[in-house]
Amino acid sequence: AREVEYARAAQEQGQYTAAGLFAAPGALYHGRNGPVSAAALLGSLGGDPETSVVWGPKAVVISCDATLAVSQGRYQDPEGIVGNYVTVWKRGAEREYFWIYDVAGPDVPQPPKRSVEELEEGAIVVTAIDSVQGLIADCPKRGEAAPPPPAVSLAGGNPGGGGMSPDGTLRWRWEHKADGTKHIVADYLYQGVWQTAIEEGLTSPAEQ
Repeated sequence: AREVEYARAAQEQGQYTAAGLFAAPGALYHGRNGPVSAAALLGSLGGDPETSVVWGPKAVVISCDATLAVSQGRYQDPEGIVGNYVTVWKRGAEREYFWIYDVAGPDVPQPPKRSVEELEEGAIVVTAIDSVQGLIADCPKRGEAAPPPPAVSLAGGNPGGGGMSPDGTLRWRWEHKADGTKHIVADYLYQGVWQTAIEEGLTSPAEQ
């Protein structure tokens, strides 16, 4: 619900304005050369673009204590380019969520656009499906700590980072690979074992 609110605010108030309103202090954008300060980047961009990117979540995984969530979805920019994104959300002191990390990348190659003439007579065209897959981490047993997630090593000394929910049931991590790929993974505790809920390897648009 919070991400849908954010996407709506981008359309109504402007993309950069909304990004600043929904960002937590220290939030990061993962760009072509790695994560950068969202506040600094937004401050350098000037006014809002005339048309905002449109996006919506397809999957959300949340920690047992509900303090941390990771969403994955699809976006389309004003030029019609489509791709995937991942956003990490942290619950603030007022129990409202603010994003702390955001990464996106276009489909490569872009899917072909189908014209109306190509569709069979009587075909039903679905432009959007609003269903969102919800994944909730298991809570540790009373008096016990959550088992630690598997260790992760970064290949070739690639820069990386991430975080863990306070209850130890949801971990997110990013890696910036040598070829420029932006790799993001969210693992959560489910049925007593750690499982990967979200994983993306994203490129950067040529113009960024």
